[in-house]
Amino acid sequence: MPVTGFEQFEVGQKFTSAPRAVTTADIKQFAAQFDFQPQHMDETAAKATLFGSLVASGWHTASLTMRLMLESILEGVSGRGLGIRINDITWSSPVRPDDELHAVSEVMSLRPSRSKPDRGLAVIRTTTHNQRGEAVQEMTGTLLILRSDALLHLGN
Repeated sequence: MPVTGFEQFEVGQKFTSAPRAVTTADIKQFAAQFDFQPQHMDETAAKATLFGSLVASGWHTASLTMRLMLESILEGVSGRGLGIRINDITWSSPVRPDDELHAVSEVMSLRPSRSKPDRGLAVIRTTTHNQRGEAVQEMTGTLLILRSDALLHLGN
């Protein structure tokens, strides 16, 4: 059952997303619009880079991670909260065509808002893994999330 309000989160709670495949076309399409470096756009040119082959942009991986988070931990919270800070992000291994990614998110800390009692702050650590279990990205972010009773006033 998805979490829908701040008070339903618990420190240590973990959420694991379903897997999502990354295709060559996905990598090139994202890169063409947002990060048009050779290692993301062209297999031949990518061979001459540090990666030795086509790889996804780190920002593509971050975007995919957001999607995976929305489909797991944030499913019930979407539209009721917002990310207010990425505390840190690390790309530890490249994402290659045909990798299958999933994200594991853990609630690291919770704090009710000091100035607005209808919301709270959740620090979430998310590690994105490929099909071999290798971490490809680690990210910690802070989310501002409404409490369930505040949602009633919004008609949600």
